[in-house]
Amino acid sequence: MTRESLKELRDRLKNRDEKIVDLLNERARISLEIGKIKKSQGLNIYDPSQENRVYHYLNEINEGPLPEGSLKEIFTEILSASRVLQTPVSVAYLGPEASFTHAAAVSHFGKSASFSPQSTIFDVFDQIERRRASWGVVPVENSLEGTVKMTLDRLTSTPLSILSEVFLRINHSLLSTRNGLDEIKRVYSHPQALAQCQEWLRKNLPGCPLHGMESTAKAAQKVLEDGEGAAIGSSNAASIYGLNIISEGIEDHPSNVTRFLVIGRGENKRTGRDKTSIFFGCRHMPGALCHSLEPFAGKEINLVKIESYPIRERMWEYLFFVDFNGHVEEEKIKECLKDLQGQSTFVKILGSYPMGDTKS
Repeated sequence: MTRESLKELRDRLKNRDEKIVDLLNERARISLEIGKIKKSQGLNIYDPSQENRVYHYLNEINEGPLPEGSLKEIFTEILSASRVLQTPVSVAYLGPEASFTHAAAVSHFGKSASFSPQSTIFDVFDQIERRRASWGVVPVENSLEGTVKMTLDRLTSTPLSILSEVFLRINHSLLSTRNGLDEIKRVYSHPQALAQCQEWLRKNLPGCPLHGMESTAKAAQKVLEDGEGAAIGSSNAASIYGLNIISEGIEDHPSNVTRFLVIGRGENKRTGRDKTSIFFGCRHMPGALCHSLEPFAGKEINLVKIESYPIRERMWEYLFFVDFNGHVEEEKIKECLKDLQGQSTFVKILGSYPMGDTKS
């Protein structure tokens, strides 16, 4: 069997590319028809449950050599382009551009969406509640530093739902207009980023003042004004704001992952691999928390997370933020939540949504 020449291989690729373009346009035409049906039935264009089923189906039929992650990235952009064909897609996120929340938003919604940076987490919620954006992306917890309290603050009172979750591996770099550590007099970043790099900072910049900022991207912008300052942020922030990367991978632990929530209006259908988030409150009496958790044990529902959360208006009183496996449409979940309401003073369902990919 004769080996194909480079030209012959490139001709074969060209032929496949032509077929791919034809198929993508055929898919786009079908997507437009689906969009018309969704609009006529009052359904959301963004459907995390359906998109989750698409990704799982692709993994099932993928025989390689294209890796699972690469295939998902390609189809994220295909789905992103399809959404925009159906209707304009606006996504608010904790900005500015090149923040880690921005990276999470792009990884989930794709580059075809219109992204709107917001100064605070409160502003992200506000944009969606006022219908100035369709969906929002906010950080909710970090694997090392724990929960983002401002996100929980807004979840207690917002009419919006959690529609999806995104996990993002966090790689921190030290960015500056300078070139060396000996030229750095101050360090700026989000408080969680500073905490995630505290050992590295102690060893390499001992005694250097640390300044908290609204986001890592804001810190990168600040460094443009402060010639003796450095920011902890992403390598993407360095390229966007024209900064030098003095050191990469400065986070203290390699398993540094942040979980983000996609918020908006509507509800998800079951996928068979779902998570539900709630708030609930207990009576002030011995064993109250234990009794509130009995319905979960009785129905063999796995609690993924439980965390106490102080009620602002009432000193030393708490709500509990809980994630558990399952969907509110499941019969045993319905029964569990009904029992919980009987044991608790307050229950708020924040949303059921497809489990995120923790390998992201």
